[in-house]
Amino acid sequence: METMESGPDIVDRIYAASVVPEQWADVLHELGEIAGATGGSLFVVTPEHQHSMASRGVGDRADRAIRERWLQRGQLIRRAAAMQHPGFVLDHEIMTPAELEEEPLYRDFWRPQGIGQVVSTNFVVPTGETIAITFTRLLAKGSADRATIERLDALRPHIARAVILSARLQLEHARAASQTLAALGLPALVLSGGGKVLAVNQLVETLAGQVVWRGADRIALTDKHADRLLRQALERLAQLEGAVRSFPVRDVEGIATQVAHLVPIRLAARDIFARSAAALVFSPITRPQAPPVELVQSLFDVTPAEARVARALAAGRKVGSIASERGVSVNTVRTQVRGLLDKTGSRRLTDLVALLNGIGPPRP
Repeated sequence: METMESGPDIVDRIYAASVVPEQWADVLHELGEIAGATGGSLFVVTPEHQHSMASRGVGDRADRAIRERWLQRGQLIRRAAAMQHPGFVLDHEIMTPAELEEEPLYRDFWRPQGIGQVVSTNFVVPTGETIAITFTRLLAKGSADRATIERLDALRPHIARAVILSARLQLEHARAASQTLAALGLPALVLSGGGKVLAVNQLVETLAGQVVWRGADRIALTDKHADRLLRQALERLAQLEGAVRSFPVRDVEGIATQVAHLVPIRLAARDIFARSAAALVFSPITRPQAPPVELVQSLFDVTPAEARVARALAAGRKVGSIASERGVSVNTVRTQVRGLLDKTGSRRLTDLVALLNGIGPPRP
C-alpha cells in the first residue's frame, strides 16, 4: 500500500473530534495521509449556505471553494450526492474522464493547483445538512488503489457517527440558549442562516396569533410589515452584514404588542454543524408610559441622542421644542426622527409615538 499506516487509535480520535471540534483538522489530516492526499476537507452543505473544516495546508483551498462557489458549478458534486454510495469513491467513478476534463471544478479550480484526483464521500445528517468529505491527491501520485479505498470505507461509519454526534451536540447548545431566554420571560427561537428554526422555547406558544409555522421548519409573522423586516434582516445576516435588528410586531388590530429582536450569533469557525445564525427574541410591550432612554437604546439599537428624542416625543413634545431644549437645529432633530422611524420599523410619526408610549420593562 502506498500510504503510511495509522495507529489503531484513529477511531478514538474520530470520536474525540465529535465533542472537541478543534480536533477535526487533525483527524482530516490523518485520514488524508491514508488517502495519499495533500489533505482533507469536510464541507457542510445546505440549500442556503456552505461551511467547511479542513486539515492544515488545505484550509485556504476549502475557504476559496466556498467563497467562490465552486461547489455549485458543474455536475460533480450533485452527481456524487445522487449516487448515495455508502463509501468512498474516486472521481472517475462519478464522471467519465472526458466529462471530468470539462468539469469546471476540476478544469478551473483543482487542475491549476496540481490536483490530479479526488477521493470523496457524501452523506446526510439528521439535522438536514449534506456532508461532503474530500481528499485531494497530486497529479504525481496517480490513482488511489483499491486497498486505500477499502481502508477509508472501514472508517467511514465511525466518521458518519462522529459527525452526527457533533451536529446533535451543537443543536443542544441552541436549545439551551432558547431555554435561557425563557427563564428571563422572553419567547425566543434560534434560527439558521436560511431562517430554519433550530430550537424554540415554550413561551413562543403565547405568540400563536403573531407567529405562524410554515413548511420546512420555518416561521412567518402575521404582521406583514414586520415579516418583511424579518426577511430583510435574515438576508443581511446571510451576507454577513447583519447587526441587531429590532422592530415592532403588531396584532390583528394593528396594535404593537411585541418588539422583535433578531440577534446575530457569532460562532467560532469550528462550529459548522447545525449552525445557529441568530436568535429571534420577543420583548412584550406592557404598560403605557414614556420609556427610559436606556430601554429605548437596548430595544431598538439607536444612538443616545435618538433615544432622548424618542422619550421626548413619547412625552408629547414637538420637534421644534425638542430642538430648542437641546440647543440643536430643527433639521438635526428631524434627521434623528427619521432614524427612529427606520430603526423601529414605523411608517409615520404617530405610529412611532404610539409604539413608544406602549413600551415598558419586560415581564418578570
